[in-house]
Amino acid sequence: MKHAAGALLSSIRLDRTLRRSVSVQLYMALRDMILSGALRAGERLPATRTLAKEVGVSRTTVIDAIDRLVAEGMLVSRIGAGTYVSETLEDQSVTAPSQGAVSAGREPRLSYVISHAQGAYAQRAWLPHKPRAFVTALPALDAFPMAHWARLSARHLRGGRGDVMGYGQPKGLAALRRAIATHLSALKGIRCDPEQVFITSGAQHAFSLIGRLLLNPGDRVWMENPGASGARNALLSEGAELVPVDVDAQGMVVSDGLAKAPHFRLAFVTPSHQQPLGHVMSLPRRLELLQAAEQAQALIIEDDYDGEFYFGNAPRPALHSIDANGRVLYVGTFSKSLFPSLRLGFVLVPERMVAAFDGMFDTWASGPSTATQAIVAEFMDEGHFATHIRLMRQLYKARYEALMEAAHGLPESIRLQETTSGFHTPAFLDARVDEAEVVAQAMQQGVTLAPLRRYCLTPISQSGLVFGFGCATPEDIARGMGILGGLPALR
Repeated sequence: MKHAAGALLSSIRLDRTLRRSVSVQLYMALRDMILSGALRAGERLPATRTLAKEVGVSRTTVIDAIDRLVAEGMLVSRIGAGTYVSETLEDQSVTAPSQGAVSAGREPRLSYVISHAQGAYAQRAWLPHKPRAFVTALPALDAFPMAHWARLSARHLRGGRGDVMGYGQPKGLAALRRAIATHLSALKGIRCDPEQVFITSGAQHAFSLIGRLLLNPGDRVWMENPGASGARNALLSEGAELVPVDVDAQGMVVSDGLAKAPHFRLAFVTPSHQQPLGHVMSLPRRLELLQAAEQAQALIIEDDYDGEFYFGNAPRPALHSIDANGRVLYVGTFSKSLFPSLRLGFVLVPERMVAAFDGMFDTWASGPSTATQAIVAEFMDEGHFATHIRLMRQLYKARYEALMEAAHGLPESIRLQETTSGFHTPAFLDARVDEAEVVAQAMQQGVTLAPLRRYCLTPISQSGLVFGFGCATPEDIARGMGILGGLPALR
């Protein structure tokens, strides 16, 4: 008992400034002592009054912590005799490593696919959630109609518990799939049945599921180079052998893909707004891609990540809308049109593939929260989504114009490119400029830029940067451009 009392009273530290309750802190401290052997099997703990007095907490707090350990089987309470460390731990080798300790055991064996893919993964920094110049992939969170969203959320959560808390339909809520099908018809001219729509936990989840269903390890997949890093990582994780295909002003260079891998299984493209160069795929190039897929009996993933936000008089046409042979799987996301933390996307599959996707979703694939899906469905059905998209087009156009206006003050070593869609655009650098140095110097002054090489599967001759303007106010944009204009790396 003396050893136990000494060990307990000298080492337990409680911090009342933490969000974690004192009772939980005490429970975890005692648990770590038991697992590490500081309290040995069969050893008696001090009386609860003694422990409470010495640690500086109420006896109720001590009793609560000890009761939890008794319930877990780590302590045994004997009426009239006290509380002891369970004898069952005597021969156990379980230990609790100290904070910061490094395990001496071997690294776990990874799967063949993952261990061979890691070297090719795109290095993706954590996507920031706080707006500033010139963060990419983040919409204008300040302009989201939170009042409407809160009202719909509250109404849904007051509904029947089965609807709010139960398991949802495997392929996604029917109301949301209907709303998406209606939206695609109105915006993109895509005629589809809601049964062809499958709800996913974001676009990257959709890419992963497509790869898991359609790819065998080593199957060749055409990827735009430069291209979308999230899709690249998802397909690599499913065993794809990625083929970097050049991109020009008309989009993916199909002839380059055919020269490198004529017998491909999938092709990944962003035809409405190429990621990250911003080009729109021309009609001849789209037809050429569809023909190549037909000849190779391949399929095409069309990623339309920000297709709602066009600045012209008409939306960019979807590749899916001219696909007569059922070769295109159309992937969309609400991360850009609403907000990223929804983790909500969808894939529209050809009619002949509905049964295969139904089988996958029925057996093991799971999607996002049913409650989230229901709220988004009502948001769309009540017209808030269409209104929000219309307002965001105007907002992003204004912020883009502010970006181009502020760019007049940049050095000649950087050339900002024009765009007519989305909320990012690239800038090309002179050969003498080190893009990594520009990014580092800008970051030191609170400006975020993405280097073009982050999007490249293999190196390209042109260096550059990607500017996001969706989440930054015109004032942020002007300030950021002023900072860039003074960077030594651009001089």
